[in-house]
Amino acid sequence: MDPIDLKLIPLFSELKEDELNNLTKVSVRQTFKKDNMVLIEEEVGSTMFIILKGRVKISRISDEGREVILSILVDGDFFGEMAILDGQTRSANAITLEDTEMLIIRRENFLQMLHDYPQIAINLLKELAHRLRRSDSQIKSLSLQNALGRVASTLLRIADDSGIIKQGIVEIPHLPPQQDLANMAGTSRETISRVIKTLGQLGYVKKEGSKLLILDYDRFRQDFS
Repeated sequence: MDPIDLKLIPLFSELKEDELNNLTKVSVRQTFKKDNMVLIEEEVGSTMFIILKGRVKISRISDEGREVILSILVDGDFFGEMAILDGQTRSANAITLEDTEMLIIRRENFLQMLHDYPQIAINLLKELAHRLRRSDSQIKSLSLQNALGRVASTLLRIADDSGIIKQGIVEIPHLPPQQDLANMAGTSRETISRVIKTLGQLGYVKKEGSKLLILDYDRFRQDFS
């Protein structure tokens, strides 16, 4: 495997070289194939995962058996930390969307790291606060907006998580399949197709295969956030 620069991972960006070396000693690097279920909701958890390269879908299953996608994580993101922090079971499922390389850290090692390196705890709290704010925004979107607003808000979340911005245009390189988008926006595949077509006709977006361009990100956010 190629060497990794842990300083590129936000959670560890402020650690010193010797601290990063200690982290490497207590973690395991592993590659998971596409469509691998890494975590299962309600199972006992003893490890957390940090994505080095790839994409992971975080989801739950409703009482009616419908999948609800909470987020799609990319390089540098982490998951599985809740069960480590509170000792309870997993709160969601985690499934790889492509071949994904991850760093795995056991609970006892991560808790010791939080004790030894307080900056990791601070970075962790910042990320958890960000996720809480995003969840509040998602709840507001699903409860108050119409289908157009819900789909647009979902595209904004994906753009914020994995978009590449250049001269005011945001490119989403790998737009999730329509069913996954529907599960994120709380709507149907047909509605996703119709709304993206409408957004294209209104000049907000342009779709090129699996890639989506938000043509004027500031205008899009102003109109739909």
